[in-house]
Amino acid sequence: MTYHILIADPLSEEGIHPLRQAEGLEITIATDLSKEALLERIKGFDALLVRSQTQVTREVIEAASNLKIIGRAGVGVDNIDLDAATEHGIIVVNAPDGNTNSAAEHTIAMLTALARKIPQAFNSLKNGKWDRKSFIGVELKNKTLGVIGLGRIGAEVAARAKGQRMNVIAYDPFLTEEKAQKMGIGFGTVEDVLRVADFITIHTPLLKETRHLLNEEAFTKMKDGVQIINCARGGIIDENALYAAILSGKVAGAALDVFETEPFVDHPLLTLSEVIATPHLGASTVEAQESVAVDVSMDVVNFFTGESVRNPVNFPSVPKEVMAKIAPFFDLSEKLGVFLSRMTNEAIEEVNIKYAGELANYDVRALTRNTVKGILKRNLGNHVNDVNAKFLAERFDIKVNEHKTTAGKGFLHLITAEIVTAKCTHLVAGTMLNGLGARIVKVDNYAVDVVPEGHLLFIKHKDQPGAIGRVGMLLAEKNINIATMQVGRSTVGGDAIMMLTIDNRVEQAELEDLTDLADIYEVKAIDL
Repeated sequence: MTYHILIADPLSEEGIHPLRQAEGLEITIATDLSKEALLERIKGFDALLVRSQTQVTREVIEAASNLKIIGRAGVGVDNIDLDAATEHGIIVVNAPDGNTNSAAEHTIAMLTALARKIPQAFNSLKNGKWDRKSFIGVELKNKTLGVIGLGRIGAEVAARAKGQRMNVIAYDPFLTEEKAQKMGIGFGTVEDVLRVADFITIHTPLLKETRHLLNEEAFTKMKDGVQIINCARGGIIDENALYAAILSGKVAGAALDVFETEPFVDHPLLTLSEVIATPHLGASTVEAQESVAVDVSMDVVNFFTGESVRNPVNFPSVPKEVMAKIAPFFDLSEKLGVFLSRMTNEAIEEVNIKYAGELANYDVRALTRNTVKGILKRNLGNHVNDVNAKFLAERFDIKVNEHKTTAGKGFLHLITAEIVTAKCTHLVAGTMLNGLGARIVKVDNYAVDVVPEGHLLFIKHKDQPGAIGRVGMLLAEKNINIATMQVGRSTVGGDAIMMLTIDNRVEQAELEDLTDLADIYEVKAIDL
């Protein structure tokens, strides 16, 4: 049988070599298609390969009567309607690893150029000046590089910095002290990195938690004369705060490849001699472009030859009869994961998910992936999905265990999810009540009955009169309305909890005020 493949964006010939070599694949290259032309052309094709230019909308997917797989030669899939693809049984694959080396090399190049003021010296020389005194740099040897985000690229940067005989200290939500020791690097919190680093490089996704991670407050915690590199995502650095920090002398220099708004050509940062910048070139190498094309081409070949694809990004197929039974639990399973992710800031070492009652009779692996996705979303955002969740957990050395028992402990269905760190264990259990919907019924050792929606506050406190009143009074002062409240305790006069549903999200300062109240041990904000 012959499968027909449409390549709608420019890909290197070397990149599509696997497709050329495979039997039974017929390739058509048609780039720069208009929307109307693509809608007409896509009919009859079994596979579509794109980069970022072609918009694979629901309309395109519905027009593709034979389409079975979409390949994105790159990391992001923002130009592909994943929901529509999943609904139509079309698998989407991408190439998340293809630009790792290029991005790491670009970071090191920016680091070196920043330390030795190479771009500034070159511009001076081009302008006819032989000026050696103005461009005295610093050596990297024995300096401390702080790495915030130790994923694939961050780890490669750390390894290369060690080759420059730099000291490296890193923070990553999935990094443990043991892993850091194996890598030969220091381990710390974000504050530790900010406090001791001579150079700081960012390698995190852009999430709610990481937006403006380096802001005015963060700069005050850094060494005088610190230098900043960002080749990850625009928006992680507050550009106005960075501008002010450079003017004040707090920051000696910055090397930027990404910006909050791109194209980035009209900002005061670019007027500063202490700043060097490139127009988002981290993955712009011949090798990286070939690598992402090869990776996605190999997955397309694997798909049509019956092999496993390596980088799927949408939900895999589940038999209809199984889906009918487990579908009501998808939203709950993810929210249990999200809930747990907020219970600790420690690196998670193990995830245990237990299915009790009738759920034990079904293939629930899709629910397990969904729970793991909820746990990882706090730190990985949209980079984690239903398909790659367990793979990413393994990459971060998180063990995922699935257990089943028909004993429902009074519930027809019960999902219990547990996370284990080096210092603590937390669990949350949920069920679906007939006619009432989803409920959280247990948090750690406390029985509760909470609807997993909206803004929640988990408060652990001493079981004494007045604790609940003090919390209520403070929230009233902050104009935060309590919608529901659940309380529970282990023993009289011992530890107790409150679970509050509130009308609006609380800010960090308000959480700190709550924690400062008498007899309050800890407060966690959980947005579901």
